[in-house]
Amino acid sequence: MRFLPPPIFAKFYYEYHTGKKLNLNKPIEFNEKIQWYKVFYHPKILNQLVDKYAVRKYVEEKIGNKYLNEVYGVFEKAEDINYKNLPNKFVIKATHASSYNLIVTNKNDLNLIKTTKLFNKWLCKNQYYRMGQEWAYKDVQPRLIIEKILKEEGKSSLTDYKFYCFNGVAKFADVHLDREENHQQGCYDLNFNLLPFRKKSKNKNISTEIKKPSNYDEMIKLSETLAANFPFVRVDFYSINGNAIFGEMTFYPSDGRKDFFPDEYNTIIGDYFKLPTLEKGQKVITKIN
Repeated sequence: MRFLPPPIFAKFYYEYHTGKKLNLNKPIEFNEKIQWYKVFYHPKILNQLVDKYAVRKYVEEKIGNKYLNEVYGVFEKAEDINYKNLPNKFVIKATHASSYNLIVTNKNDLNLIKTTKLFNKWLCKNQYYRMGQEWAYKDVQPRLIIEKILKEEGKSSLTDYKFYCFNGVAKFADVHLDREENHQQGCYDLNFNLLPFRKKSKNKNISTEIKKPSNYDEMIKLSETLAANFPFVRVDFYSINGNAIFGEMTFYPSDGRKDFFPDEYNTIIGDYFKLPTLEKGQKVITKIN
C-alpha cells in the first residue's frame, strides 16, 4: 500500500489508523489536515527543516546558534564513527527519520558490532515509505548525527515543550515529562495553564501541578519566529536550567494518526489550521507564503 499514489494511500492510511473517513477535498479535523498537508504541501524547504542536521542552519539564521545543542560529528556511514574521539556520554540520532535515537551513557559498554549493524539498518530506511508517506522526509539524506546529552538539574529526564504553531502563531504547548520512567503528557496554554484536552490516555495525563519554566515566554517567541510563513509546524524546545535549546521542527505530529481527547478538540484545533489554496490545475503547493 505504501507505493499507492499519495491521495489514495492517505485515505486508506487515515481510515485504518483512526476509523474515520478522510475527505481531502474538505478536511475539517486536525489530523485530516495533516494528511492533506502530506499530499499537497511540498515546498522544498521542508526537506531541510525535518533533517536533524540541515535544520541547524535555518535555526542559526533565524534565532542564532546559541539555541543549538553541541554536535560532535555527522556521518554518512556507521563505520566512519571514531568512538575514541567521543566523550563518554552522547546521543546518536538518524537525521532522516523519527524515533531513531540511541542514548549512550557509557561508551565502554557499547557492543560496536551490534551498534554498527543497528545504525546501518537505520541508514537503509526511508521515513517516507517507512511511515505514512510523510513527504518532507522523502529526499532527506540518511546520516547519523552525534550530539551532547542534555541534562536538567534535579531531573532524571528532559521535559519536552512542543509548540503547535499556526501561520506563525503558537496556540498551545504539548508538554511531555519523564519519558524514560513514567511518561506523562499535557497541553498548556500560552500562560502555562493546563488545558482540558490531551493526546494520551487519562492515566498518562499530567496530574500534578508543574512549575512554569522561567523562559517559557522566550520559547514561545522563538517557536513563532521559526514557524513564520508556514500554515502549521510544531516547534520543539528543551529548557535546560533556564536556557532554551532547539529540538526539532515537525510538520506531521504522530504522522496524523493520533487524535486529541475529548473528540471535539480535533475539530477545534483543526480550525486553527488554515490550509493554503490549491489553485485550479495545481497538483501540489511548492512555495511558502
